[in-house]
Amino acid sequence: MPFEKALAELEQIVNKLERGDVALEESLAIYSRGEKLKIRCEALLRQAESRVEKITLGANGQPKRVEPLDVDR
Repeated sequence: MPFEKALAELEQIVNKLERGDVALEESLAIYSRGEKLKIRCEALLRQAESRVEKITLGANGQPKRVEPLDVDR
């Protein structure tokens, strides 16, 4: 499932739960679905972060090499 679709569904679930107009059993079911969507979104974001690269320029201003982006963690 693409990130945008997972996030949109997760937002719908959050809105439903915040309104409080769903039965307890349905609330538990959609909460569980929301947990899975959250995990999916986090995984996709981690994958995207690992693919982000920084281009290093040489003295002449031309691209010299590509290296992983520094991430403060």
